[in-house]
Amino acid sequence: MTVTRNSAPARTRVGIGRRTLRTDRWWLQPLLTTLGLAAFVGYATVRSFMRTGYYDAENNYLTPFYSPCLSDSCVPGSAHFGTPIGELPAFIPLAFLSLPFLLGFRLTCYYYRKAYYRSIWFSPPACAVTEPHAKYTGETRLPLIVQNAHRYFFYVAFVIALINTWDAIVAFGGERGIGFGLGNLILVINVVLLWAYTVSCHSCRHVTGGRLKHFSANPVRYWIWTQVSRLNVRHMQFAWITLGTLALTDLYVWLVSTGTITDLRFIN
Repeated sequence: MTVTRNSAPARTRVGIGRRTLRTDRWWLQPLLTTLGLAAFVGYATVRSFMRTGYYDAENNYLTPFYSPCLSDSCVPGSAHFGTPIGELPAFIPLAFLSLPFLLGFRLTCYYYRKAYYRSIWFSPPACAVTEPHAKYTGETRLPLIVQNAHRYFFYVAFVIALINTWDAIVAFGGERGIGFGLGNLILVINVVLLWAYTVSCHSCRHVTGGRLKHFSANPVRYWIWTQVSRLNVRHMQFAWITLGTLALTDLYVWLVSTGTITDLRFIN
């Protein structure tokens, strides 16, 4: 007996006659996600190119958007690690070394992929909603193949978190000596949340315990892995919270450094 196969071409997507049969406001969450991401990207982009209001010498406050500041274009005192780079043209952000890696770390983050795939790329926009793409190639071609570099962006983000931590520490000593103000509290809260977002990353789970075959033979790494795994459950919340704290920290330093408001001092 000869068995013949169906010669009909295979579909690359499920054939659905209508865009969706859902009657709820499924589009609301993608819309809010798009607006939230667009608001932060717009604010951060404008502030990164302003070159004003990023450092308050009196209290030694440096916004994370300009850290590390390594060029001669930085105002005196803001370069906590020296100025090995000369003058930069106006179209290059002063923190040009860190911003591309931080952007790469955020964009390739597993949660952010989910967020902008659904809200901007519409792949898929929501459950039971037809997407506009004829086929799906995954993250195997440019530009989405860059997503696989997330684990390498993690290492740079870890170093930058250390730099932000140092910025928060040295901010306790301004022109009037050691002191403590509202700006210090904001900087510390921001850096703590940045650490929570960074170490709750899936790449950090892989670094701490991803290659272990026997947890019992590595009790220290297993303990670290379990703590990271607990944070990983809140990775989405940390992703959004840190966008807010970054903008708030930058806004506060901007207002204080330009004399718009006065820093509330608790000590000195």
